Amino acid sequence: MSDYIVSARKYRPDSFESLIGQDTIARTLKNSIQRGKLGHAYLFCGPRGVGKTSAARIFAKTINCSNPGPDMEPCGECESCRSFAEGRSYCIHELDAASNNGVEDIKSLMELVQIPPQTGKYSVFIIDEVHMLSSQAFNAFLKTLEEPPAHAIFILATTEKHKILPTILSRCQTFDFSRISIPDIVRNLKNIAAKEHISIDDESMHIIALKADGAMRDALTIFDQMVAFCGSDVRYEDVMRNLNVLDYEYCFKIVDGFLAGDYATALLILDEVLSKGFNAQYFISALGSHLRDLLVSRTGGLESLVDMPESLASRYAEQAGRCSVKFLYDALDVAAQCEAGYRTAINQRLHIEFSLMKMSFLVSAPQSQVSRPQVPQSQVSQPTAQSKNAGQVPGQAVLPSSQEKQELQRVTTGADSSTKANPAAPVRRNVKSGSSLSLTSLMSDESDSAEVEEVHQEQSMDSAPSDEKIASAWKSLAQSCSDKPRLANALGNARLEFTQEDGCKVVSFSVTNEAQCKWIEEKMLRSLEKSLSDLVSYKQLRLRPFVIKEEELPDKKYMPKDKAEALMSDNEEVKNLVKDLSLDVK
Repeated sequence: MSDYIVSARKYRPDSFESLIGQDTIARTLKNSIQRGKLGHAYLFCGPRGVGKTSAARIFAKTINCSNPGPDMEPCGECESCRSFAEGRSYCIHELDAASNNGVEDIKSLMELVQIPPQTGKYSVFIIDEVHMLSSQAFNAFLKTLEEPPAHAIFILATTEKHKILPTILSRCQTFDFSRISIPDIVRNLKNIAAKEHISIDDESMHIIALKADGAMRDALTIFDQMVAFCGSDVRYEDVMRNLNVLDYEYCFKIVDGFLAGDYATALLILDEVLSKGFNAQYFISALGSHLRDLLVSRTGGLESLVDMPESLASRYAEQAGRCSVKFLYDALDVAAQCEAGYRTAINQRLHIEFSLMKMSFLVSAPQSQVSRPQVPQSQVSQPTAQSKNAGQVPGQAVLPSSQEKQELQRVTTGADSSTKANPAAPVRRNVKSGSSLSLTSLMSDESDSAEVEEVHQEQSMDSAPSDEKIASAWKSLAQSCSDKPRLANALGNARLEFTQEDGCKVVSFSVTNEAQCKWIEEKMLRSLEKSLSDLVSYKQLRLRPFVIKEEELPDKKYMPKDKAEALMSDNEEVKNLVKDLSLDVK
């Protein structure tokens, strides 16, 4: 039989000093022992694998140690310490409440509590997973927990504090164990790897620490798994493949593509990630986390918010230096919207691909999508602009000088005056990259959405389409929704009302009920507005559904007889035809 012991058991803390990440709790317990102010009941609560049961065992061992050290650490040599280490202690009792959760089990425990310790000063009862006790067992335990014998100390451990009865909580000193930080986990893994003669790089340990989610026991279990796979030489590539973790390289490459305006690279990377079996939502979440880390790395004083090895931190700092804060903010916004709408999207892959393309156009959008006033070459010096933009790093804003600001103001004023003189012909803004008002410089100051909105605001209400034109386009819109019968029927039967509000043409259309109105507002309103605006070539168009009053609803005929009678009443020829042919309309 093999003598192998898993790392989680082999390196389990046996002293307060070896308890990782819980320094405050360890100090409090040691002070209680040193000053002789021990409570009769303690509650250790917190996530899994953070040292609750280990701390309870160390505390119980130290209480009964006959020769503790000056810093209140158990000596490990007295009879009490040796008997506990060998599993034959009669003064420290452990009970698993998950399998002993009935009233009878608590009665047996209460009988055992009455027996004084054979060695040591106290009988310590460690009840693990105490939240698993039934309500009857909790009630039976209350009296003993409130007034136990002088030699009895209870230590309750649980991962779900909210399931503990308030009457139990009020009788215990509560200690909340926190998740172990990534640096602490990495530091402990490094020490264990050195003891086991395992070669492992910092990036691999960081990935293991992230995967453990603050649980030291989980980190050691994953560490054993990696050693079993890789042997004594644990490499980063093997860890990523074995744990099925998305490689950082994908996020670095895709952001480089964003900065270059290369949406094709982003789409290819997405395809590669999906082909390796990764969940698409996990990919967009990882990309959002990467953008967040870039933003934090770019902002001074926030280094503590990013836990990563030095080699990886330098890569983040290098790429963050090539990104503007505005780009990172806009990209984060797009990623958050993509993740929020992923589950409701019909074509989920297209939903993510569209978001990636939007991110690719944040730095340098296609010329056809950006409208700017045409600046005469005579007014702006092109060589000067080229010299200023020659050393510009993609993603960084180039602020115009005071002279350029004056030129821009003068040109804008001229454009405004020409617009007033000829309102039917709005000014189209097109800026060439070679001028001092470069596309990159202007897009660094404001987002694409703001640019489009500015063009929209310049449109005069005199150029707004007529109500008849909108009504005609509305029929075409209803016909285009033939793949959605409910929506097409609602649009085809809608009553239109036209108003003007805040410089916009508002089209109010009727629906039959509140549920239909809510569905259109939440799911379809944006796309309907865009489609109708394209049909009438007017962007300042807003749609607003309203529920028609019940008394205004037409009296619909459902039975064949009713339909026939209504048809005959409206059409005399039909009535005569039915009479001549003696047709039965029942």
